[in-house]
Amino acid sequence: MMGQVLLLLLFSTSVSSLINGINVEQDFSWQLKKVPRIVKGKTLSLESPKFEASAKLELIGVCGIECQRRLPGPHLSDLQELLSYETVFENGTRTLTEVNVLEAEINPVANATTKVLSRRKRQVYGTDSRFSISDTRFLTNFPFNTAVKISTGCSGILISPKHVLTAAHCIHDGKDYLKGSKKLRVGLLRLKSKGSGKKRRGAKRSKREELDLEAYHTTAEQLNRGASSRAGRRQKASGVSEKKSERKPSFQWTRVKSTQIPKGWLRGVTGDVAVDYDYAVLELKRPHKKKYMDLGISPNSKMMPGSMIHFSGFDADRSGQLVYRFCSVSEESGDLFYQHCDAESGSTGSGIYLRLKDGNKKKWKRKIIAIFSGHQWVDVNGEQQDYNVAVRITPLKYAQICLWIHGTEENCVQG
Repeated sequence: MMGQVLLLLLFSTSVSSLINGINVEQDFSWQLKKVPRIVKGKTLSLESPKFEASAKLELIGVCGIECQRRLPGPHLSDLQELLSYETVFENGTRTLTEVNVLEAEINPVANATTKVLSRRKRQVYGTDSRFSISDTRFLTNFPFNTAVKISTGCSGILISPKHVLTAAHCIHDGKDYLKGSKKLRVGLLRLKSKGSGKKRRGAKRSKREELDLEAYHTTAEQLNRGASSRAGRRQKASGVSEKKSERKPSFQWTRVKSTQIPKGWLRGVTGDVAVDYDYAVLELKRPHKKKYMDLGISPNSKMMPGSMIHFSGFDADRSGQLVYRFCSVSEESGDLFYQHCDAESGSTGSGIYLRLKDGNKKKWKRKIIAIFSGHQWVDVNGEQQDYNVAVRITPLKYAQICLWIHGTEENCVQG
C-alpha cells in the first residue's frame, strides 16, 4: 500500500522549493526547440551480418567522464559519418545509409561535463530502491505499459505504433550483431483474459520461434547470474504489490521487421564502442495498439524537477516483473547522464523519461529524454568509480531517431 501511495504522490505532485524561507512552486516546462535536419543520402548494400557476437554485461574501455571533458566538438563531416546508419532487415540483408546534416549548431569546444550536487540518498548504491510493479492497474497503463522486453535480454520503450527505442549494444557489440538478434522479437505486456489459453488462429509458434524464446530465457538466466549493476546486490523486496488479480500479465511477442543503429556505434569508425551512440530503433512487423511515449530533447539536469530521472525495465534478477526506479543525476556531459539509479542487467535499453509541463498548457506530459546504457567503470581524478550511464537525446539524436520513425525529415522540425 505504501508503494502505491508513493507512486501516486510521485506522479501527481508539483515541484516546489524554498526561496528566502517561502515555499515557491517552480515552473518546469518542455521547451520546444528547432532541431537540425538529417537528410538521407545514398543507400549502399552491405554483406549480411554473421550474427555471431555474444551479449556483454558491461561496456569496458569506453570514454568516461574525464575522457568526455577532453573530447573536442565534432566537425560537420564527422557528424555526417557518425550519424550515417545501418539497417538490418528480417531476411538478413543489410544496408548503410549516408546522411547529410543541415542547420546544425556546431560547437568545436570541449564536451564539458558538469557536476550536479547530490540531493537525495537514492544516488548512493546499497539499499535497493527499486519498485516491482505488480498491480495490474499500473502495469498495463501509461507510462508503465510503454516498457517492453527485447528477446536478447534487454528492455526497450515504445516510441510509435511500430517502433521501439533500445540500446545499440542490445543487438550489436560494435563489431557484429548478437547471436539472438537474427530473429529478434519484442515482448509487450498484456493481461490474460478468460479463454486466453487458447491460441488465436495462426498464432501457433514455429519450432524456430520456440528455439528463439528458449534462447531468450537462457540469455536472461545468464545475465541474472552475471555481474550486477552494483545496487541490487543487497536486494530488498520493495514493490507495489496489491492483492492478486485474476487476470495475470503475460508477454505478447512480436517479430522485428528491421533494426537501425548509428554508424557512430561501430568500432571501425571510432576505434572502440562510443557509448554516446548506444541507441537503436526496432521497427515491429505489425503495429501495436498501446499508448506510446513521445520523444523529447534532453534538458540540462538543472531544468529537471530535483534533477530527477525515471525509468522502468525488466531487470534480470526479478524474473517476469516490471521494475521502476527514480534517482537524481550525479554528473552530466553533453551526451551522457551519470547516475546511481539502482539497476540490474536486463534493464539496459530502458527509456528514461521526465514529466514536465507541456508548453503554455497546464497539463503535465512525459517524454523520453535518454536511453539507459548500463553500468560503467570510469576514471575520475585518477580513480576508478562506477556509475550507471544513460545516453541523452540531443537535438541531433532526436532528428535521427525521428527520421527512423517517419522515414523523412519533414516531420522532425521541432522537438
